[in-house]
Amino acid sequence: MTFLNKRLFSILVLATLILLIPLLAMQFTNEVNWNIADFATAAFLLYGTGLLIEVVLRKTKIDYIKTIVIVTIVIVFLLIWAELAVGIFGSPFAGN
Repeated sequence: MTFLNKRLFSILVLATLILLIPLLAMQFTNEVNWNIADFATAAFLLYGTGLLIEVVLRKTKIDYIKTIVIVTIVIVFLLIWAELAVGIFGSPFAGN
């Protein structure tokens, strides 16, 4: 079994493509203004979430537990992303 299987490769490619969206947008508009810290944070969140899901898919045998854990991971990812973007909870590291 190879370390970099199709599913893991797809996760990494998808995360990279998502990271390219703001990079391309910065070339065409001044509305998107990310710095290296923004890209590093987004990369950490995207790759981390993708790799966590991959670990769950590989290690968990029971389907309904896989589903519950993956949905939880995605919800936590979305809450963190929203907090960083607009500050829905008003934490000190909010994006507003």
